[in-house]
Amino acid sequence: MDTRPLLNRRLAGMGTTIFAEMSALATATGSINLGQGFPDTDGPASVARAAADAVLAGRGNQYPPGPGIPELRTAIAEHQQRFRGLAYDPDTEVLVTAGATEAIAAALLALLEPGDEVIALEPFYDSYAACIAMAGAVRVPLTLRAPDFRPDLERLRSLVTPRTRLLLLNSPHNPTGLVLSPGELAAIADLAVERDLLVVTDEVYEHLVFSGAHHPIAALPGMRERTVSISSAGKTFSFTGWKVGWVTASAPLVAAVRTAKQYLTYVSAGPFQYAVADALRLPDDYFDGFRADLLRKRDLLADGLSAAGFRVFRPEGTYFITTDITPLGEKDGIEFCRSLPERCGVVAIPNAVFYDDTDAGRPLVRFTFCKQIEVLEEAVIRLGRL
Repeated sequence: MDTRPLLNRRLAGMGTTIFAEMSALATATGSINLGQGFPDTDGPASVARAAADAVLAGRGNQYPPGPGIPELRTAIAEHQQRFRGLAYDPDTEVLVTAGATEAIAAALLALLEPGDEVIALEPFYDSYAACIAMAGAVRVPLTLRAPDFRPDLERLRSLVTPRTRLLLLNSPHNPTGLVLSPGELAAIADLAVERDLLVVTDEVYEHLVFSGAHHPIAALPGMRERTVSISSAGKTFSFTGWKVGWVTASAPLVAAVRTAKQYLTYVSAGPFQYAVADALRLPDDYFDGFRADLLRKRDLLADGLSAAGFRVFRPEGTYFITTDITPLGEKDGIEFCRSLPERCGVVAIPNAVFYDDTDAGRPLVRFTFCKQIEVLEEAVIRLGRL
């Protein structure tokens, strides 16, 4: 038999994700899972009813249109205009995907050639590295460093080479909670225009900003025609299992991304698309209340982690908190997270898995606070045992 490894060499080292490992550990030990970022309660009942009604009425039970149902594409365009002041044509500039994960994959597979360089904010969500690898491109990390995790804009400029094709942004940023400021975005936009770079921006936590506000880079001069903006319903409406995401961009960019996307899932989540269209039109009270609820939970967990001895980096956005374990006398986040369930019945994620620079990520550990208050209170009590 051929002795060549079965797995494509580009995906070497990208086996079972840390999320699967830690979630399995949570189940095996009966621990509170503050690792994987999924809520433990469902989103608005009215949105769930809309999905059930769509199923029973036969809407979306068969293949929906490849770009997404017109009702959802229109709702996405309205959402972008309502919250971001951005106008998109729902017929040519909006694409529905199987969550933001597929949107990222389709965008990178469509826009990259082998050997192209992609500059991404490090730590980066693990699918970024995998998708860049599958495209045959090269990831170039711009490392965000504690305590504030602000991007070094001069360093960013120095990383751009003639091979740089694309900037991959994530704001609000998972796992650090960074929210890029208007000044930072303007500098990045100026660089993209100057060097004729494409930008793919993951904005799935756009409605979870606790300090300042979310500003889309696509709104800046010269950026609309070179930016692929990605978001999804899972984080905003707490239906992560539905996997409904979307792309908004200029018509040529959407056409390119759609070409790759149609050979991934083709279509998905038919009935849920109708429900998400309703969700995007919820009143401002929903979005304000959702953010206020998560802010309360952020502060509860952050205070508890501080009391337990962690150094806490309170996030500006998302529903994750990054901590430093060195004040606890610990050095290695992976070993710490693997032992944490037995020590106090809580599961977290080691940030090192999001880094190429393993030294930068080694002492950092991520906790999520998108859980019920009672669950977080119990987790704080358990963490106090440390």
